[in-house]
Amino acid sequence: MSKRYDLIVFDWDGTVMDSTAAIAGSIQAACRGLALPVPDDETARQVIGLGLEQALRRAVPNIPESKRPDLMALYRHHFIVQSESIPLYEGARETIDELHKAGYLLAVATGMSRAGLERALNASGLKKYFHATRTADVAFSKPDPAMLLELIKELAVDTKRTLMVGDTTHDLLMAQNANVDAVGMLHGAHLPEQLRALKPLALVEDFAELRTWLKDNA
Repeated sequence: MSKRYDLIVFDWDGTVMDSTAAIAGSIQAACRGLALPVPDDETARQVIGLGLEQALRRAVPNIPESKRPDLMALYRHHFIVQSESIPLYEGARETIDELHKAGYLLAVATGMSRAGLERALNASGLKKYFHATRTADVAFSKPDPAMLLELIKELAVDTKRTLMVGDTTHDLLMAQNANVDAVGMLHGAHLPEQLRALKPLALVEDFAELRTWLKDNA
């Protein structure tokens, strides 16, 4: 049976890597370290997927601009010290390997920095599977469609033959803005009802369910 998609684009944090708690905790720890208001868990989770500066502006508004560089630096410190111990979601490696062997083009579109994504790809051993990547420090942050559109252009595919897989409304809105199909992962940062409201093609609980959906629909 012929493939419906040529390119499958994955978000990273909260989609491939189980990093939601680490990111939210790093935001909160950075705020405590600078004696700033500490966002609650839900607020910290809602900004996951955005570029770091945009995320911290939303999570910690109304602070002096002079403190923003220190907040970003302290966040990076707290996250990096634990980053190599953050696991992939169960089944992520096997799913990506199967898709690669099946001939799909694979890419990553993430709110991480280029350096952060490179660390994660190298530490996880997944770098060899991805044909292209975009990060929030080299393209406009989600939900702007730039990351997806740049990947589509670089890999010479059509928007109609591209699928986005992500765990946040930022991922799904980026896909909508790029006129790209999307599947939502329910094991990440945003609540099921938030993802459902954006009407992705499917919502799946985990990589086992994603693999089944892809075999039947991709």
